[in-house]
Amino acid sequence: VHADTAVSQNRGALSILSNMVEPQLGVLSASERARLAAAIELARGAIEAHQTWLENELLPNAAGDFRIGRQLFDQKLGFTLQSGMDRAEIGRRAAEELERARQRMYEVSREIYRAQNPYTVFPDEPSGEYRQAITRAALEVVYRDRPRRGEIVATARRFLEQSTEFVRRAGIVTIPDDPVEIIVMPEFRRGIALAYCDSPGPLDAGQKTFYAVSPLPEDWTREQEDSFLREYNDMGVQVLTIHEAMPGHYLQIAHANRYPSTLRAVLSSGPFIEGWAVYTEGVMQRQGYLDHDPRFHLIVLKLYIRAITNAIMDQAIHAGTMSRDEAMELMVEQGFQEEREAAQKWVRAQLTSAQLSTYFVGFLEHSDLRREAEAAAGADFELKRYHDRVLSFGAPPVHYARALLLDLPIEPPRR
Repeated sequence: VHADTAVSQNRGALSILSNMVEPQLGVLSASERARLAAAIELARGAIEAHQTWLENELLPNAAGDFRIGRQLFDQKLGFTLQSGMDRAEIGRRAAEELERARQRMYEVSREIYRAQNPYTVFPDEPSGEYRQAITRAALEVVYRDRPRRGEIVATARRFLEQSTEFVRRAGIVTIPDDPVEIIVMPEFRRGIALAYCDSPGPLDAGQKTFYAVSPLPEDWTREQEDSFLREYNDMGVQVLTIHEAMPGHYLQIAHANRYPSTLRAVLSSGPFIEGWAVYTEGVMQRQGYLDHDPRFHLIVLKLYIRAITNAIMDQAIHAGTMSRDEAMELMVEQGFQEEREAAQKWVRAQLTSAQLSTYFVGFLEHSDLRREAEAAAGADFELKRYHDRVLSFGAPPVHYARALLLDLPIEPPRR
């Protein structure tokens, strides 16, 4: 799978030459232009030669196992999370949260379904099959509104303006003035996720953040395109924009880059960063974004389940023997994901290890910290002040932020 991904991404470097280097030819003198044009052709030749090697030498001989094994996974998980949660605890809490979130999805789905079918009488003790059917029917209502091919970037740009205005009006957190731009994902970065937030590095505070969104692959069938756009319907792109930009990654990292310690900025915590982004999805829903639209609530819950299944698959694949069919069943049946999203996640789960656990573990830690801070502050708790304070520490492991926030002794995470 690593070799396959390298084959598919390598030629993306050609777009850098076309889009970023060639446009500069016009500002050069004749001699400089000749030198640069020759260098561009040399680079193109090198990229094509490397593509030939990838396809003819590397790929046919790439027979390694993508699973890193239980021992290495547990070590890597400990270093990645820095939280004290081990594989067993993550698995237990994920199973509990999966059942709870699916039940909540059913409850929200009844509201959407009843709006379409006002005389429905729901059973007091519905079977699992009944809950599944009602949830899927409600999701079909949400999927009616979705971007057309080529419109995802423009849709995300519109929703970024909308979410920013809501965060400001609702007083959720202080909004930094760092610039952010939504761009089409560069070709050499595609194939792993639909979107990512490319924030300035820890030494480049104040520079532009890029919220990159991938276009649909040109070779997809109509059925594959439809599957993808059902997953990234209007409400799905709303949640994606909250997660990647406002008040998720863009906002959090802009705050973190203001922290004076370069060391803490360089050694930022993945669970703090990813957990914050998942946490903010629920915050926006509870604070009334989109006027408490149950369709938005349903997709927030669905994407929370995605974070849960990410963690389940992460350990089941790399510390176990989970197959593609088992992973697809978990994502599609238990998590209500569309086939294209699930298929891409299966590739990502093979390519990475431990990272997919950061979303769920970080969310649990941020949620636990919020409850603890509310209990300690009582009637004096203020949401914006709390969020600003948590983000003021940079992006350390959440247990470290907890100690700073609640004035507790700082202890290393248990292994």
